[in-house]
Amino acid sequence: MPSCEQQLREQVIRAGRMMYERGWIAANDGNITARLDSERILATPAGVCKGNMLPEDLIVCDNDGNRISGQRERTTEMGMHVAVYQGRPDIQAVVHAHPPVSTGFAVAGRSLNLALMPELVVSLGSVPLADYGLPGTPALSEGMLPYIPKFNAILLANHGAVCYGESVPEAYARMETLEHLARITLVAEMLGGPKVLPRVEVEKLFAARGRYGVHVPNKLEPGSPTVAEEMPDPEEKLQVTRQQLLALIDQALRMRGVV
Repeated sequence: MPSCEQQLREQVIRAGRMMYERGWIAANDGNITARLDSERILATPAGVCKGNMLPEDLIVCDNDGNRISGQRERTTEMGMHVAVYQGRPDIQAVVHAHPPVSTGFAVAGRSLNLALMPELVVSLGSVPLADYGLPGTPALSEGMLPYIPKFNAILLANHGAVCYGESVPEAYARMETLEHLARITLVAEMLGGPKVLPRVEVEKLFAARGRYGVHVPNKLEPGSPTVAEEMPDPEEKLQVTRQQLLALIDQALRMRGVV
């Protein structure tokens, strides 16, 4: 086995182990692929815990996702990986998992599109939500197609998430960043709601991507990410004095015959 292929197999094994240890997948969930060359894709197999894989467990598929070598069966979600490679010639690795907080947003029917932190705006921009598609069928990747050319991470409605990059470590890191973003968003909402960055600051961050060596194909568009100026106005608050409040309570009690 060529040393470059061995190294790639070890990267996939390591990524699968870290995904399992972080609780992003359970049992036999998740899958990882990486390009071996222009005609072959290295892939994790079906029916194997990604935390316990060995390099020899991996299989090799062609560009259509058909297995051409290896003892185990291919994942039924291989079409999702093929769709990414076909839509993004620059991509060399794809990671699919079910990180709990990110998947919680996907199950709730919510994208992660708020401009919250400089690092996250630079690295991801925003994360769209693809329509639900039955796993193991073409419908799974169909909902992803509009987003693949513009984003490096996608939430899958009622399913999980998929991230991709120019290497296995980069694809894995984007999944880690995605889950980090979801956790921060959730905590901010629990604390009264996130304070979103204004457009002028987000424009600066998008312009700084080249300086940081970050390649993300999406551009700043309305709602992607959502900036402060696009946030809905908070609900109007009713202000009353203590005396007015007591009078309202007294009136309500009288109407119920309590006093």
